[in-house]
Amino acid sequence: MKDLLENSVKKAMDYVQYNLLFKQLVEEGRTTGEETQEKIDYTKLNLSRTKRLDKTAKISEEAMEVFKNIPTKQMWLVISEPWCGDAAQTLPFLNKIAQLSENIDLKIVLRDENPELMNQFLTNGSQSIPIVIMLDEDFNVINTFGPRSKAATKLVTDYKTQHGKIDEAFKEMLQNWYNNDKGVSVVDDVLDSVQITLN
Repeated sequence: MKDLLENSVKKAMDYVQYNLLFKQLVEEGRTTGEETQEKIDYTKLNLSRTKRLDKTAKISEEAMEVFKNIPTKQMWLVISEPWCGDAAQTLPFLNKIAQLSENIDLKIVLRDENPELMNQFLTNGSQSIPIVIMLDEDFNVINTFGPRSKAATKLVTDYKTQHGKIDEAFKEMLQNWYNNDKGVSVVDDVLDSVQITLN
């Protein structure tokens, strides 16, 4: 497992490289992994969401203090894909958090290019993303976060219970929820995950 994590970190991108890939895919009308029209469309949509959040994402003063004062080095390895809506809503906040602390190094790998890694971090048996794997300097897993905040997960679970599946109507509803939440739930849950690693 440690070798797998170390090798994954070696081939990972930083946030700038990930966004350059994102931009290039949109310019070429492509996406990562299996290229369906739906995923290509989502990639384009997610690039505009990401750009907006990169400009507008805010983190509370209390949370900033905790992130700034993380005493030991951590690598945050994120399994993501440009077509993933939840990733587009999460990564800009992770990047802002990483910028606050000299002890957080944010790296990103693509799910579909790293099945072995993904299969170590399944959510109820599914390859849900984004997954943040928090590692210490020796590549030990100290915590994980994802694929969604607890609040967004509850929305998904409740909708599935009521309607049997996730459909376009729900995706729109979830997007509106993300817009209204403004990343607060993501930041709060990441903060909880970090505080566990500090105890």
